[in-house]
Amino acid sequence: MTNSTPNSGLGPSERLLLVVLAALLAAGLLWFRGGLNPEAPLERLARQSLDLPVALRNGKPTLVEFYADWCDACRTMAPAMETIEAQHRGQLDVVLLNVDNPRWQPELERYDVNGIPQLELFNAAGEAVGRSIGARSLNELRALSSALIAGEPLPALAGVGAVSNLSQPAGEVAAAEPATATMAGPRSHG
Repeated sequence: MTNSTPNSGLGPSERLLLVVLAALLAAGLLWFRGGLNPEAPLERLARQSLDLPVALRNGKPTLVEFYADWCDACRTMAPAMETIEAQHRGQLDVVLLNVDNPRWQPELERYDVNGIPQLELFNAAGEAVGRSIGARSLNELRALSSALIAGEPLPALAGVGAVSNLSQPAGEVAAAEPATATMAGPRSHG
């Protein structure tokens, strides 16, 4: 009796070699992509962040990022934020607050978040010293975090400014103007 299956041209040892190579390639690809449950840097940083009140009271400068999972600029900046957190662990607290989480609504209002990514910068005493609007490069984040850690003035970067006290000096009266302008919320930017 003859075998009716066509000869594939591969012997048992060649087939075994192909299976082993395919398994190694699959394992390497899985490892490269972060395992079975890949997690983006934003998710990792947010999950390991201290609670904001704890970070502001622990005697370390704090860099707070308001972000969203759907924000392209936030996702692009995430690896640099992860690098900053790793390089300055123990010297600087990096806290991420998702604008889509209702838990952070009081902070969104308190820090007047109307676009993302927005960084709020605090000195070691937990006092607001600056704000950064828009995506930052790794070098810009290094400059900001180095200034915070050293207690020095923030670098002059576009979109970075000092935070001022908006309370009125004694004797001044505020002009009574109706608030008719509407501001875009952080969730309106894509």
